[in-house]
Amino acid sequence: MLTDRTLFLDRDGVINVQLVGDYVKTVAELEIRDDFLKAIPIIVKNFGKVFIVTNQQCIAKGLCTQADVDEVHRHLLQILENHGIHITNIYVCPHLAGSGCTCRKPETGLAMQAKADYPDIDFARSVMVGDSASDMRFGRRCGMETVFIGKITDENRTDILADSDHIVDSIYQYMSQIP
Repeated sequence: MLTDRTLFLDRDGVINVQLVGDYVKTVAELEIRDDFLKAIPIIVKNFGKVFIVTNQQCIAKGLCTQADVDEVHRHLLQILENHGIHITNIYVCPHLAGSGCTCRKPETGLAMQAKADYPDIDFARSVMVGDSASDMRFGRRCGMETVFIGKITDENRTDILADSDHIVDSIYQYMSQIP
């Protein structure tokens, strides 16, 4: 069932396993989270468009190239298609934290790019799922429902509690609560 609801997903830590202290720079480093795979049927049923919005400062740091990230994304899209979900588009910010760019979450540039490409997106009927305070702030600034995946720590407590509508252990946990 297609709906007019839109889902925005962070990549690392939501769709694929986050590499602690590192970045997914190659296809070999990409591992899809089991809870994401389990949530796919619910996502497909409840969201007409699904976007990935991801900060990838590994490009600006010189740890990989845009072509490397594009290759990871081609592989990711194929895996997800094979599991029954179509990603509408992927939006990437390659800039360093602190660079002042408007596309780096928590700034809203990636959402504005999506809205320019798909004018029928209604942020009030959209959900942002992420695993960081910047993901939550991004969603909040756009007027989306926000879902934080992970554990609250002393370092992120104030921001997560201020900007999250839901705090869950996994995307499947959130998706399984949708009526």
